[in-house]
Amino acid sequence: MKQKSTQKPTIIVILGPTATGKSDLAVAVAKQLQGEVISADSRQIYTGLNIGTGKITTREMCGIPHHLLDVVNPKKVFSVAEWQTLANKKIEEILARGHTPIITGGTGFYIQSIVDSIVLPEVAPNPVLRKKLEQKSLEELVSMLKKLDPKRIKTIDTKNPVRLIRAIEIATELGVVPKIKNLKSPYHFIQIGLTADPEILKTRIHTRLLKRMKQGMVAEATRLHTAGLSYKRMRQLGLEYRYLADFLEKKITRAELVENIYSGNIDYARRQMTWFKRDKKIQWVDVGEKKLFQKVMLLLQPN
Repeated sequence: MKQKSTQKPTIIVILGPTATGKSDLAVAVAKQLQGEVISADSRQIYTGLNIGTGKITTREMCGIPHHLLDVVNPKKVFSVAEWQTLANKKIEEILARGHTPIITGGTGFYIQSIVDSIVLPEVAPNPVLRKKLEQKSLEELVSMLKKLDPKRIKTIDTKNPVRLIRAIEIATELGVVPKIKNLKSPYHFIQIGLTADPEILKTRIHTRLLKRMKQGMVAEATRLHTAGLSYKRMRQLGLEYRYLADFLEKKITRAELVENIYSGNIDYARRQMTWFKRDKKIQWVDVGEKKLFQKVMLLLQPN
């Protein structure tokens, strides 16, 4: 594994857009390097959101320890600052065991918060502003954020009112989202990005979606609602659960459910790449390469 002359502990990051096989690659790398996986997924952190988020199963883990999965009740809003605190703690614990931390996921801001050692802005909730913003339409919220912070609007989920309102809240307070400071990291990061031809990625997204439908994604959403997760909160969780809530409330048909989730994931993959492309330190590998694993392992070797 590559090490700098300072001999800082090395942390591996496996990132990329949805449906590129990050979880499987992380397990394979962990087997070779005595690693433990830290999930960097803003929805897999929640308990019960399994099929819809494509959460790795115990069988798929192949005995490799995984962290920051199933740690928060989905009724609770969980912030990047909270994830960063937990992730830093897990990194220290894994290194103390003499193992290699492998951060894996597609939530760009989660990953950046660790890799760039970001000091996140502390902006308290503004109840008065939130109440006003909750009365506005998605189009109005998007227009407001676009004026406040044109850069943020390119990477945020524009169909998620909770995230839009929080971004506007922070931008109103600080001027831009995020206004951050970087500290010198005590770690050396190797970032491996998985990418795919757009048409191939669309096929992978569609195939995965049909598989999840067969696995019982609708039944999972029904169980979550029966257990007390409101349709409003389900929509706030975004992507699959937004449309599953619409389907369970009979606002859309099953065919529309599949189409909306499919197109939503394609849009999500585009936004993920927009975020990741800003970091020139990421080493990209195409998922279509015949010797993908061998190439990744070469990138992880010391000079």
